[in-house]
Amino acid sequence: MSASDEMDDSAAPLIEHLTELRTRLIRSVLAFLVGMIICFTVATPIFNFLTDPLCTVLAERGQDCDLIFISPQEGFFVAIKVSLLGGFMLSFPVIAHQMWRFVAPGLYKNEKGAFLPFLISSPVMFLLGASFAFYVVTPLAYDFFLGFQQFGAEGEAVVGDPAVSPGLSVVFQGSAQEYLNLTIKFIVAFGMCFQLPVLLTLMGKAGLVSAEGLGNVRKYAVVAILVLAALVTPPDVITQVILFVVVYGLYEVSIFLVRRVEKKREAKLRAEGYYDDEDGDAAS
Repeated sequence: MSASDEMDDSAAPLIEHLTELRTRLIRSVLAFLVGMIICFTVATPIFNFLTDPLCTVLAERGQDCDLIFISPQEGFFVAIKVSLLGGFMLSFPVIAHQMWRFVAPGLYKNEKGAFLPFLISSPVMFLLGASFAFYVVTPLAYDFFLGFQQFGAEGEAVVGDPAVSPGLSVVFQGSAQEYLNLTIKFIVAFGMCFQLPVLLTLMGKAGLVSAEGLGNVRKYAVVAILVLAALVTPPDVITQVILFVVVYGLYEVSIFLVRRVEKKREAKLRAEGYYDDEDGDAAS
């Protein structure tokens, strides 16, 4: 066989893989567009659902939950952002399935058994993080922010604030788009942070990280988590502390899961006769 024939044979599988990748990507994009269109038709109920944390806090303060559009096109962009978020969540099972169908043929049977649980647990952990952000973090954050309102009646000074002139009221009249941006930021940030155990456990299963290594860099992880909390949350102490506590807890859970993976790998190697106890004792 000539060199040109060998090059043709090696190029053929590559072209087939690229063709299949294109097919999987097209199906994923179509699923996303269908989900986005569905969510666009019901964008108003979805947005009303997303405003529930804010409306609850305002109701406790005796205020109406009225968000405003400050530009003519803002309502359209709010609907688009709601559709993007909802469309991705609706189409994620299809996207994950297409990803799996593309990757699975190149994996061994034991590799498939190892990878599939992580593919399933990833969206579950994202939903847990998003739910935690929506039902726990956002109400606390909005309650903190709305605490800076100032109420004044005609001829009455604001109690505890002599600098405010009598009758002056500074109350919340929120932009719908700004509220949605902040809420989505909370949801995505916590959803992604909840992927930490999935990512580190998968890396541990692949031998890229170890429980001992993760434990040794714990102090650096604390600093990194503090920086992350400062970047992805608004400048209020409550949400930053919550995010730090949650992510650090997930980091410790990741160390525990990686240690379990290592013990299972060690037990399997010992059962197959590949694990040398003397080497293991010397390493420890």
